[in-house]
Amino acid sequence: MIHSKVSYPAITLLLLGYFSPPSSKLGTSLIRGFVARDCQMKKSCGVASGDGDPAIQIVLTGMASNELSIWFNSIPQITKYWFTGSVILPLLGRFGIVNSYYLVLDALLTLKHFQIWRPITALFYFPISPRTGFHFLLNLYFMYNYSSQLESGHFVGRRADYLFMLIFNWACLVLVGLCTDLMLLMDPMVLSVLYVWCQLNRDVIVSFWFGTRFKAMYLPWVLFGFNFILGSGGIFDLLGIVVGHLYYFLAFKYPQDFGGPALLRTPGFLLRLLPNTRVMGGFGAPPPARRRDGGDDDAAIPRPRGWGTGHRLGD
Repeated sequence: MIHSKVSYPAITLLLLGYFSPPSSKLGTSLIRGFVARDCQMKKSCGVASGDGDPAIQIVLTGMASNELSIWFNSIPQITKYWFTGSVILPLLGRFGIVNSYYLVLDALLTLKHFQIWRPITALFYFPISPRTGFHFLLNLYFMYNYSSQLESGHFVGRRADYLFMLIFNWACLVLVGLCTDLMLLMDPMVLSVLYVWCQLNRDVIVSFWFGTRFKAMYLPWVLFGFNFILGSGGIFDLLGIVVGHLYYFLAFKYPQDFGGPALLRTPGFLLRLLPNTRVMGGFGAPPPARRRDGGDDDAAIPRPRGWGTGHRLGD
């Protein structure tokens, strides 16, 4: 008599994993229950534990992959594309599938030889090596964390506006790169997005290495000082701070604090491509509490009505 290597609880486990997604609470509890029951039954019969059962291995592996897919699908759309490109392109260059020479920004080759893809690939590409691997992972962390928070926070329902912010920052960095020897744009691009988030959340307390805590408004400068001392001089961080401040000033500070016109407007084709799903008030006028017209300021302050002194009953 030939005994199958796959136990009946394991077959049931496969069916549960198929009909009840492991990501659900019901699927997870049932799967764990059947794994424990299968192990107990085999232990009582003197059989080895079911951890090596191929069916259980398949389902547990599916649970891990399912959790990874859930995490990936939870990333906001624009950030997801940016993050994916920033993972795939460096890996292609690392394993020699694509020559990294064609991925960096070069003014002569871009303008004279019309290699117009270089400004785009320079945004996603980063040379991975044993010396730069940790720095690359930090870039991915900052990109995922702060870009996701911006897109799902301040720019929620306004994907076109967020995409326009990224395009504006990228265009500024490309102009600087074409005029200088800046060949990689990932570092300053990530810092520019981080700077905008920090300015919009100035008083939020953030944690840094060694348990240090401070307000978010200081985080870009802390990173700049850290890389200035231990890194490559901090020039990429400083460039990202300048570009991020330029966008923040034109899009937020100048219209809101100084009452100026909105100098940055999302183009119509982006709004048609990614229509907004949330109505936001436009820029161009400071909040009423900050308005200083020099005129009748008291007229703008609500006053209680004069109802008179009144009379007591019986008078």
